[in-house]
Amino acid sequence: MLLPNQIRILIVDDHPVVRQGLAAMIDRESDMAVVGQACNGREAVAVFRQHQPDVTLMDLRMPEMDGVAAITAICGEFENAQIIVLTTYDGDEDIYRGLKAGAKGYLLKDAEPDELLAAIRMVNAGQKYIPPSVGAKLAERVGVLQLSGRELEVIRLMATGKTNQEIASALQISEGTVKYHVNNILSKLGVSDRIQAVITALKRGIVSL
Repeated sequence: MLLPNQIRILIVDDHPVVRQGLAAMIDRESDMAVVGQACNGREAVAVFRQHQPDVTLMDLRMPEMDGVAAITAICGEFENAQIIVLTTYDGDEDIYRGLKAGAKGYLLKDAEPDELLAAIRMVNAGQKYIPPSVGAKLAERVGVLQLSGRELEVIRLMATGKTNQEIASALQISEGTVKYHVNNILSKLGVSDRIQAVITALKRGIVSL
């Protein structure tokens, strides 16, 4: 039963073990209660509408609808939604996209339980929670030249092992244009070859396999 002044929490994660572990930890706190759980972004939006929780813990990589799309949808409908991204991914692109979508906090799943509980209380009180390591990655991203939409399409195809010719065919552009984009990508990522470009893009969360 909910007590007055308890922080009402929604947990969104596609792994049942993670959801249950978080719920067990949160329910031990006298000032918190789990009011709902969801296993993907689409379900998260529906459960959020139903319960309108005080704080939502949101995973990023999920089937059907990912965390960023769910955050965007929820914040578009409920501008005061307080969402904390809770993920295993710390690529600067993931962090940037989560916070840009409207998340108020960003925490990695290997964080100590006390840190997560402190983050929930801070975000519930209207503050943001971004650990120093996450802030540093975010600052790093802001300082890096951004890839254009077309360059993102090219690097994603490069990551699947496609040749320039195959990329040209997939995007319906000339091979010369692909080479131009590849050179720009190498320059912006500060690397000298395609393999390093893909590794850097994977590390930063620009592409995922």
